[in-house]
Amino acid sequence: MPAGADVITPGAGASLVSGATSVLGPHDPQLQAAWQVLDCALPAVRPIFDACAHEAMTRLSPEALQAYWLGGRQLGKLGRGAAPVLAWLTYWPEVVEAVQAAKVMDKTAVSHTQEAVMALLLRMHKSPNSAAMAPLITSLGPVAQRLAGPDLLAGYLQTVGHFMDRTTGSIHGRQATLPSPGLLALLEQAPRLLHTLSLSGWQAWVDFGARAFAHHPPQQLDYFALRSPDSLAVLQRERHGTLLRDVDRTLGLSLQAMWGLQAHLLPLPTARISDESGVQGVQALAALPCLLVEKSPDGPLYAMGLPDVLDAREGVSALDRYRLMLLHMAGHMRWSTPCIADNWSPMQRLAVEWFEDTRIDLHLMRTWPGLRHSLLALYPPVQEGGCNEATHACVLHRLSVWCRSVLDDRFTVQDAQLRDWRERFMALVDGQGQCPETEPVTTAQVAQLALQFVARTRRASDAKAQVHFEHTQVDWRDDNRHLWRFIEEGDEEDTAPSPTRMTEEELHSLPPQLYPEWDHLAGSERPDWVRVFEYLHPSGNPAHIDQLLQRHAALSKRLQRLLDQLKPQGRTRQRHLENGSELDLDVALAAHIDLKTGHTPSYRVEQHVQPVERDVSVQLVMDLSASLNEKAPGSDQTVLQISQEAVALLAWALHQLGDALAIGGFHSNTRHDVRYMHIKGFEESWADPVKARLAALEPAYSTRMGVAIRHAARTLVQRPSAKKILLVLTDGEPSDVDVSDPNYLMHDARQVVHSLQSQGVFVWCIQLHPAHEASVRHVFGDHCTLVDRLQQLPETLASLFFRLTR
Repeated sequence: MPAGADVITPGAGASLVSGATSVLGPHDPQLQAAWQVLDCALPAVRPIFDACAHEAMTRLSPEALQAYWLGGRQLGKLGRGAAPVLAWLTYWPEVVEAVQAAKVMDKTAVSHTQEAVMALLLRMHKSPNSAAMAPLITSLGPVAQRLAGPDLLAGYLQTVGHFMDRTTGSIHGRQATLPSPGLLALLEQAPRLLHTLSLSGWQAWVDFGARAFAHHPPQQLDYFALRSPDSLAVLQRERHGTLLRDVDRTLGLSLQAMWGLQAHLLPLPTARISDESGVQGVQALAALPCLLVEKSPDGPLYAMGLPDVLDAREGVSALDRYRLMLLHMAGHMRWSTPCIADNWSPMQRLAVEWFEDTRIDLHLMRTWPGLRHSLLALYPPVQEGGCNEATHACVLHRLSVWCRSVLDDRFTVQDAQLRDWRERFMALVDGQGQCPETEPVTTAQVAQLALQFVARTRRASDAKAQVHFEHTQVDWRDDNRHLWRFIEEGDEEDTAPSPTRMTEEELHSLPPQLYPEWDHLAGSERPDWVRVFEYLHPSGNPAHIDQLLQRHAALSKRLQRLLDQLKPQGRTRQRHLENGSELDLDVALAAHIDLKTGHTPSYRVEQHVQPVERDVSVQLVMDLSASLNEKAPGSDQTVLQISQEAVALLAWALHQLGDALAIGGFHSNTRHDVRYMHIKGFEESWADPVKARLAALEPAYSTRMGVAIRHAARTLVQRPSAKKILLVLTDGEPSDVDVSDPNYLMHDARQVVHSLQSQGVFVWCIQLHPAHEASVRHVFGDHCTLVDRLQQLPETLASLFFRLTR
């Protein structure tokens, strides 16, 4: 390190007077004194020094200005080139202003912040990460403005320093020699990310990337450069606001309670990774709600697209904003009808949408008066005269002003034409919507009024290319795609793609589903971490399964006796019913006596008798990893063949009992390719199609057990059965080729098991290999059975089920 790099003492001329000078000449004494203090011999610094000095002397106090020159001098003596000095001279005054604005009364806040920044810069200087010195200083300006306080800025610096230490590479773990792969990208993205995340959310995002990709430098770079889907998934999890997935059940119940409607809620992304103009980062998206309708033999199916995350706004909570969007679309479902729009211009369709949306909102306010406050609070603050017709097309502005005058009684308009159309609209709605003896107003009638509005209020400026959009986007309204029907498809309309020939793989596979995975070191889930591909398993020869069952004919006979004992023998009787299946003679006789004696008889004189039925649902999950191809000890059969025998015997037994059984198998090839094969569904009977799939099983790849259990249990937990059992048949421990930590997947599987048990699902594991008993007991606790002799697996599996369901 050059002499004097760590400790700087000002030389002659270091004491500067106040910098609040309006204009300084090139030979100004203050500039000359500042240049002497800076004492920089780097050629690239001199051309920008005067401009930076003028700005700094205007913005900084004498004490801060003195520290500013000394900081630049210290960076110049480190021998790392001109970039750190140039960044310091350019951006440090902005940092000082942000700190002083947050800590007006604390005179030492700026000096403490500068000490922390210099300490981190010196650490970078002494490490392989010296190239990050200038990017760090560059990021401090916007970060300090966003965090608005030295305490939060200190947290930012601490996070950067900790990340640098964790991700800097070394040879043989002795000396740091390789720069951090993601540090430069982290510093580049930090300012824009902190506009989306809180500091704690940003820190969680950084920590996740540092842990998950500690040993994968290219993936770490992609994560922090926002080129990775994992990066966006964690960003969505850490964003401030209310996530749709956290309130979708509440919204669904609201829709059911208020409208008697059911619709699938789809999250629409409000951010995306963008690389426009060569600059990558998170770009905010305006996610308009949308109502999707699909025809089916059972009637229309509805899906409502809503933003995936919302913040509170104008005193209205995020949940209430979601409810308004939901209610508005439900109003369209109930009161709107599609219009044929082939012969309408875009301006005409725009007016029809505004008029129909206004009718729906007015109807909502009259049906639920409590919505008025939220609706008016969220309506854009549009005012007359806000659009300049000399430069812009003002049709959207006129419609927004007109709509506000309809919804808000306190809002008055001076334009006589808009007042007249408000009266016409209210006359249409009130004249036909309020009187019980008249028909309610329809979408077609509102559309005719809107078309007249366009024709009679058209102005010359409406044809201008520049459209005035300010205060015209209403928060809760959808995109109205459901309002339109087009007889002739044209280039200007979005049309459905023509059907294409599907490949064989597409016919048998569904789009991948994303699942989280538990990170035991962080104590949290990695969101959308694993992709599960769902298949209907190919078919083989069902006779093969029949042959396997014939080998266990003697065992089948013994099991049949057990099945006869397990089958319910009694009947249940529900009495005192008004509408039953038969007359209850005892109750009917008592009612007749009451009638004859002058007492009021009971009319509940019927009963319903039905046989007792078992209420059990069983989900069997088979590990189909490559190890099942190995020969079983002491047998000429493979582990797979013995497993097929056991599963076939269990399926036959449950079929005899009438219990619901589903069978699925899984294997994995990294987190990006987990395959779950359906062998039998709950509603399928034990017949040749199921036997054919079971006969065609082919083991391969690895055992990512936790996500397979998650996927299989998703259907099981929705079953109405009183007893739900999930059986896992495996010969190994959780593992995959992309996981180096042997405990990672075990902890994930254990977390899934505990979660299912808390939901009332009984989880049990049948382990086929004694070498993995310890890891299986760590995952399942005492809910596991070790099969020492694989030849006994069919009998063990059947008897275990009888014990669990007795």
